[in-house]
Amino acid sequence: MKLLKALVAVSAISAGLPAVAQDKLVVGTEASYKPFAYVLPSGELTGFDVDITYALCKQMGVECTISNQSFDGLIPALNAKKIDAIIASMFITEDRLKAIDFAGPYYVTPGLFIGEKGAGLELSPDALRRKTIGVQRGTTMADYVKDKLPKARIQYYDTFDAATLDLVSNRIDLVFADSVVIDEFLASPDGANYEQVGEPVYDPILGEGAGIGIRKGDDDLKTKFNDALAAIIASGEYAEINKKYMSSDIAPK
Repeated sequence: MKLLKALVAVSAISAGLPAVAQDKLVVGTEASYKPFAYVLPSGELTGFDVDITYALCKQMGVECTISNQSFDGLIPALNAKKIDAIIASMFITEDRLKAIDFAGPYYVTPGLFIGEKGAGLELSPDALRRKTIGVQRGTTMADYVKDKLPKARIQYYDTFDAATLDLVSNRIDLVFADSVVIDEFLASPDGANYEQVGEPVYDPILGEGAGIGIRKGDDDLKTKFNDALAAIIASGEYAEINKKYMSSDIAPK
């Protein structure tokens, strides 16, 4: 059923149709970001963001469909009214707040760099001169690397998986991403020869945590999402979803 709903939403967006009324919401995500959102072999969308979306919608008493699309297309789709909200590990930043509004944040995590074990990599502009860092296009991680490590080469990818594929193929030296997806990769067979480089990164460039993107002026929906988020945290449902997908507590404090 969830897969069918997601496919219906994608079809509507492809046809250029507007998102549906407020008793039915179309929520955009980017499903190549395990464990937040990814596609099972069956074709079904799953992950922390997916489960949180359905929990919030249930709490609000609305029917939700989830639209899987490219990360850098989510804000344009929202402002074009092709989707009603974004739940896609999108961090709240000053630049994004110029284009859209946010409810939440619904989780808070740092960024992490990873590189090959024993490579002796250091996180300084001079040490990373001529090193290549992989980041996902359109993310705060990409903004951080561009600002803080100007002497490094930056390789942009449409997905986190594409970045780690180039890492294990020795085409890039490091990847910078959210700590949770990094931990997921390091725990996988592909991540066996890689390790965290430096300390977890907390920086204003990375934003105030992941928020629920909504259109400017949609204050009623923002309030509903914030109230629903508070309710699922208070009930323990949030903690159950959190524990299902990751070992660390990422709830907003």
